[in-house]
Parts: sequence; structure tokens; C-alpha cells
Amino acid sequence: MDTLSQTFSALADPTRRALLARLATGAATVGELAEPFDMSLPAVSRHLKVLTDAGLIERHAEAQWRRCELRGEGFRAAADWIEFYRRFWEQQFDKLDAFLKRTVPKAPKADPAKGKDDGRRR
Repeated sequence: MDTLSQTFSALADPTRRALLARLATGAATVGELAEPFDMSLPAVSRHLKVLTDAGLIERHAEAQWRRCELRGEGFRAAADWIEFYRRFWEQQFDKLDAFLKRTVPKAPKADPAKGKDDGRRR
């Protein structure tokens, strides 16, 4: 699987996104990460492995603990892909805006003698 697919696959799971959100506040042990979830430690570890394999987090051994932290560069491929399409759509909306401004019907001019519009009923 290519890097971009692996990243989006890892991000597709809400539990993994919650783990990333927690790690955005700072490094944590596997036990600390597992605490708020109603799942086994091995299940949390499997989620962390997916995030590690996708390059989104790093795990370090510190004595008997495994500390996890975000890897900002792991998000680069996804961020670049999203940015490309964000620019694309901005350009498309700018073109649409320009088109609409060019094609908007002109309002009828008021007759200065009457002080109102041209007097025709619509």
C-alpha cells in the first residue's frame, strides 16, 4: 500500500483519530492512551501499530513503558494531497465567481425625468 493510502486508512478509524488527538497534547504511554477506551490493551496496541506503520506516531521504550508521540512529518503526504485539492477548488470557485459577475443581468436604469424606473410593468 502506498504512503498516502496507508495514512488515510489509518485516519479512517475513529479510535485511531482519538489516539492522535490525545497525542497532540503530548507524549503518552500505551497505558495512558488506553485508559479512556473500553477495549483491551492489546486492541489499543493494534491501533497504535497501524498508526506507527503509517508513520503518524513513534513508539519509544523507556524502561518497562512504551511511550508514544506524534510524528508531524508522517502527516505531510496527506496534508500536501489535501492542499493540492484545496487550491484546485479555490480556483474553480474563483472562476465561477468571475463568470457569475460577468453574466449577472443588468438592473434597468431609472428614468431621471420620472424619478423612478422606466415605468414598464413586469
